[in-house]
Amino acid sequence: MRGGHQAYDRIGAGYAAVRLPDPRLAAMIARAIGDAETVVNVGAGAGSYEPPDRAVVALEPSSVMLAQHGGSRRVQGAAEHLPFADATFDVALAVLTVHHWEDLDQGLAELRRVSRRQVIFTWDPDHRPQLWIAADYVPAIHAMEAARFAYVPHVVAALGAHTVSTFEIPHDFTDGFQAAFWRRPEMYLDPKVRSASSTFASLPPDEVEPGIERLRSDLESGEWRRKYGDLLSRESVDYGYRLIVAGESHR
Repeated sequence: MRGGHQAYDRIGAGYAAVRLPDPRLAAMIARAIGDAETVVNVGAGAGSYEPPDRAVVALEPSSVMLAQHGGSRRVQGAAEHLPFADATFDVALAVLTVHHWEDLDQGLAELRRVSRRQVIFTWDPDHRPQLWIAADYVPAIHAMEAARFAYVPHVVAALGAHTVSTFEIPHDFTDGFQAAFWRRPEMYLDPKVRSASSTFASLPPDEVEPGIERLRSDLESGEWRRKYGDLLSRESVDYGYRLIVAGESHR
């Protein structure tokens, strides 16, 4: 999984404290899951966004992350080789994980093989505007993410998806992935926050720390507010996050 499990073995210990499931994204995913009775959560991590009232199997390559998962049915494994029979599940769920897979198309094919409906939450590297922390302070973020995230049309074509929905990031989003703090710039100064992002955690310090120090300086001088103060009046922003649904519609 493109070294994904090694990255999460490093960052996993403090992951759950920063990455708190957001109820608005949870509601959107729940609507896509619909009335499914059985779900496999591929790249499950600590179990965020799993429906609490369904039979869920969590599949995750990182033992550190799997140890934080509270579910009773946990399997260590990779998306490209799912250890399940054809059509075992009503839904295969994958939340911010496809960019870690070693072979995207094989992983997506496996999701289609083991489930009747596929629900994927991901990010489109072709989307503009870029998140300002990547555009102006740590450009290595965008370079890394553009290299590892699949373009949404690719995922849609591979799955034969019928629905693509936009998820705008609310200003008070609780799940501390990279774009969560677009209106709370001081949060990026916290190393605990950065350590819960696989991108920040994977970049060498010399590609991150100079930009963080410039951000610190711009916050102190008011330069950040001069450049981005218009964001402070926004309730949410579309930074390219998409929910993709394929396969059978709700029964």
